[in-house]
Amino acid sequence: MDSAFLAQSVCLDDTTVKFEIWDTAGQERYHSLAPMYYRGAQAAIVVFDITKPDTFERAKAWVKELQRQASPNIVIALAGNKADLAEKRLVEYEEAQTYADDTGLLFMETSAKTAMNVNELFLAIAKKMPKTDTQNPTHAARHRGVNLQDPDAHSPRACCGGN
Repeated sequence: MDSAFLAQSVCLDDTTVKFEIWDTAGQERYHSLAPMYYRGAQAAIVVFDITKPDTFERAKAWVKELQRQASPNIVIALAGNKADLAEKRLVEYEEAQTYADDTGLLFMETSAKTAMNVNELFLAIAKKMPKTDTQNPTHAARHRGVNLQDPDAHSPRACCGGN
């Protein structure tokens, strides 16, 4: 599968939230393999291109699938990417925001090129995620991939030291 893996940490108050990110690029030929990526995930970001309305329609299909098949507590964020190309916009901000509101999603417009709202989106996701119950191993195992109880989180340097 053409996918990429990235680990990223975000500081939230006195806790470090560690994201383990699988980017599958949403390619249709790999659609049948997607559940192995989102099974057990605590969060998903569905990205569309604001200059291509067909990508917004595909994003809606992915959201529907995630809401039907993924963990019932999954946090789903919708990202309208390529905000740096706003002059070529074909998906209106209000349309995407209304859809996100109606389906219970976080929504932000982003730019991978300029990094606009990328960190903000991860921070918003982290704020919506429940803290992992470290006393309950079943719960902790079900929520693998993001550890909100990082043992280093008690150190201020570990949390907001630019990681």
